[in-house]
Amino acid sequence: MKKTFKALKITSTLLFITIAFIGCDKDFTNIDSDIKGSENFNTPSIRFPVLTYNQKLNPVQTNNLSSNLLGVYKDPIYGFTTANVVTQVLPNGYNPDFGTNAAIDSVMLIIPYHSKKEFDASGESEYKIDSLFGDVPIKLEVFKNNYFLRDLNPENIEEFQKYYSNGNGITFDESTLLFKDEQFIASDDEIDTDLSEEGEELIAPSLYLNTTDIAFWEDLLKVGDTLTHPELSNSNNFKDYFRGLYFKTSLIDGADFGNMTLLDFSKAKIQVKYTTDGTEIDDEGNPIRVPKVFNLNFIGNRFNIFKNDQTNTVIADADASANTTDGDEKLYLKGGEGSMAIIDLFKGNITVNGVEQDAYEYFKSKKDKWLINEANIVFHVDQTAGLNKDFQPERVILYDLKNDAALVDYYMDVADVNNPRSSKSFHSTVLERDSDGNGVKYKVRMTEHLNNILLKDSTNLKLGLMVTTNINELFNYSILDSEEKITSGSVMSPKGTVLHGGNINVAENKRIQLEVFYSCIKEDGDCTE
Repeated sequence: MKKTFKALKITSTLLFITIAFIGCDKDFTNIDSDIKGSENFNTPSIRFPVLTYNQKLNPVQTNNLSSNLLGVYKDPIYGFTTANVVTQVLPNGYNPDFGTNAAIDSVMLIIPYHSKKEFDASGESEYKIDSLFGDVPIKLEVFKNNYFLRDLNPENIEEFQKYYSNGNGITFDESTLLFKDEQFIASDDEIDTDLSEEGEELIAPSLYLNTTDIAFWEDLLKVGDTLTHPELSNSNNFKDYFRGLYFKTSLIDGADFGNMTLLDFSKAKIQVKYTTDGTEIDDEGNPIRVPKVFNLNFIGNRFNIFKNDQTNTVIADADASANTTDGDEKLYLKGGEGSMAIIDLFKGNITVNGVEQDAYEYFKSKKDKWLINEANIVFHVDQTAGLNKDFQPERVILYDLKNDAALVDYYMDVADVNNPRSSKSFHSTVLERDSDGNGVKYKVRMTEHLNNILLKDSTNLKLGLMVTTNINELFNYSILDSEEKITSGSVMSPKGTVLHGGNINVAENKRIQLEVFYSCIKEDGDCTE
């Protein structure tokens, strides 16, 4: 008689086995020989087929990101990506009174990089930028933006306007240049500046540019003008009056590389330093000039524009030839307006005890027979693809494309907001590298995801595999003309990689397969080693 693996038989022994697997960041180990009573159980594993294929991304939503990419990045596989920024700017006060005979001395653009202060053995500290890609200077120009960035979607005023990586088809004006750097590259050095009326101070590494046109800012802010100006009276009027800035980057003539960095616009400002007549008089009877500071902050709409190298057709070709029936042999993952891989579990047949059967039906038949200890997928890097070890993404993420959410295992893992590189690394491991530093593989554990499918009859939905620059960045971002979404961490990643797929032609030791480690009762005829 066929026995059923019911809840009463899943005693404290199996519970102990389960706990032993949770929190162990190692490959599966058979531990039943060390557990009293475990001779009644087997702990085998089984591999299921996974359908995997490429999908190119249309322009992706880029507004309201926590940080913005800026620069020109060259990937060895996917070619050049240029990241520009359009942003609104608002003053820190309205109807400003600059005093008598005010005159601007300088206007500085200050945008912090993402950096950390590190200490050496002697206790000396220095900053280290943690989001710089590439090391060749580029050309940076910052223009006045003349296009009004509206808050609401005119086709549905109950929705906020979405801005996409194609710039929504807008052509941005380049007639008024306000800041520039002919040799721009982010530096780890602290900035020695004077951000306050009290004098100079050191600030964390930042993009720091002096204006090319003080007269523009004096006219914009009506410095020295005692009249009342409605355009300076509130945020709505100011947004229409001064529509913000357009950051444009490009390669320096003759350069075949560049650099790209993440900018923290939440702490950015335009510092206007000016002097005005004070109340005290000097020996010659003239008012003593008093230094003052007026700031404009980067508040409001802001979005990235991505331009991929049109001569590089790797992504387009992979998408056009995607094999949605048997799966692709190679998977091309690229952040930003790039590409992802579709992951469809249990697609195909499996042979058990000489009998070929549908993989998903076989898995579902084990609802009352198996206790899943661990389930994972290993994604092997294609080391023959020509990848550069210094440009491979450290993290990937599996995303539920139907429900716009990570897997349940993601939420059960520990988050580290201060160190995103290692955050959630039990669920989705950091890229494993060989002794030469080349990427080898990623592993994604999905134990609870499979338990939900097996025990709670959750739907087996398609998943999206994508690179991410920060696995904590999980906000869902729209893809133009698609119901699917990707994570904000993927939008902010310029990097790409190539993985072996799940196609039968891929060598089995590199092929993507779902491996399930489970416990079952030995007396059950279906419980095999």
